[in-house]
Amino acid sequence: MAITTRRAALADAAELHELAARTFVLATPAGTRQTDVDAFVAEHLSRAKFTDYLADPARIVLLAEDRGTAVGYTMLISDPIGDPELAKLVASAPGAPGADAIELSKFYVAAESHGAGVAATLMAATLAAAAATGAGLCWLGVNQHNERAARFYAKNGFEIIGTKRFLVGEVWHDDHVRARPL
Repeated sequence: MAITTRRAALADAAELHELAARTFVLATPAGTRQTDVDAFVAEHLSRAKFTDYLADPARIVLLAEDRGTAVGYTMLISDPIGDPELAKLVASAPGAPGADAIELSKFYVAAESHGAGVAATLMAATLAAAAATGAGLCWLGVNQHNERAARFYAKNGFEIIGTKRFLVGEVWHDDHVRARPL
């Protein structure tokens, strides 16, 4: 593999949607209904939503490619946290209490690229992009049953600081909130 990363452009919206449609299900717990996954993708990961995300100055979308083929992507969001309890939790995270925080909202790698170094390369680029914003802390939510992702995030310095709920279709899921200083 020849992995490269770059900031995604508006022209990448369709490719990001296709990648998101294939990878979102990898992060959902066993037993999640396909109809709920499909509804989430249609509402939050459509081509139109990616066009909006890519045009939003508060978002950074990075694309990992292997010889020009998209194999992973991340999304950082620098908007203030809307949920007051979650904002309080993140603001009190160990290592950078009160620091400006940026959310790692999405981190997905195609199943066929797992174990090939894509995730490590993409994480390094993502953390560099997050730090370049001036934020002092990066946080994320990850399903409590996603053990592969939990191990990866722990390996990259993200520690559990609390929990939050995440809606997929009509089902609420429990996520660990993880954070790390930048």
